[in-house]
Amino acid sequence: MSRATRTWWKTAIGVALTAVMLFPLYWMINVSFTQRPAIRRGDLFPRSFTLDNYAVVLQDQLPYLATSLLIGFGTVLLTLLISAPAAYALSSLFVPGRRLFNFLLIVAQMVPAVVMALGFYTIYVQLGILDTIPGLIVADATIAIPFGVMLFATFMAGIPRELLQAAAVDGASSWATFRRIVLPISRNAAVTVALFAFLWAWSDFVFASTLNRNGSMVPITLGIYAYIGNNTTQWNAIMATAVIASIPAAVLLMVAQRYVAAGVTAGAVKD
Repeated sequence: MSRATRTWWKTAIGVALTAVMLFPLYWMINVSFTQRPAIRRGDLFPRSFTLDNYAVVLQDQLPYLATSLLIGFGTVLLTLLISAPAAYALSSLFVPGRRLFNFLLIVAQMVPAVVMALGFYTIYVQLGILDTIPGLIVADATIAIPFGVMLFATFMAGIPRELLQAAAVDGASSWATFRRIVLPISRNAAVTVALFAFLWAWSDFVFASTLNRNGSMVPITLGIYAYIGNNTTQWNAIMATAVIASIPAAVLLMVAQRYVAAGVTAGAVKD
């Protein structure tokens, strides 16, 4: 009986905390289905229910949504192309200054994005790639690449040395070993790095507002500003846009959840 009582109050606390954390998400969905004149009432349920908000958003925001997808997948591709070979070199090959390089990767993740954005702005003006999609992809990848290198390196360090030595005995070069053996084994880590890179690029606002604000193709984090005016703010359209923008990230998280769990914990337990 005592054990059942303890379980009950722990469950109640867990449910209450979960409800508090999920309430902003519920409120976002609630407002997205509410007519604009009824928003000020603050109803907990959309009594003035409407789908017009989503019709307006789908008409206005689809180009911005497509741009965000392009930037997200471009960031994923660039991150994997750089971080996977770099991690293999750090974990399996002799690289002078390996400890210093690992320290610099940690430092790179501590630099605020707004500071990096100012530096990128000066460089992009000189290179002529300001307000371009490739420029924004490169900027977003700088956030994901240090994380990707460290995660890949941790995972690849756990690959048995005998396997790599056997490939070398068979005449495989370092590149062939990486491409045919290490990469297939590192699938979980690759999915994890790709997911986090996409989420960072998908939710980016600092780089987008600094480096691509006046471009012809802007991401949805800037497209949402079309509903924010000097005198009025269309909260129903903003919330509908936020709901639609959350769908791709939520779908990717559900699909890749198993791989992410394995990739994040890789190297944490040694046999």
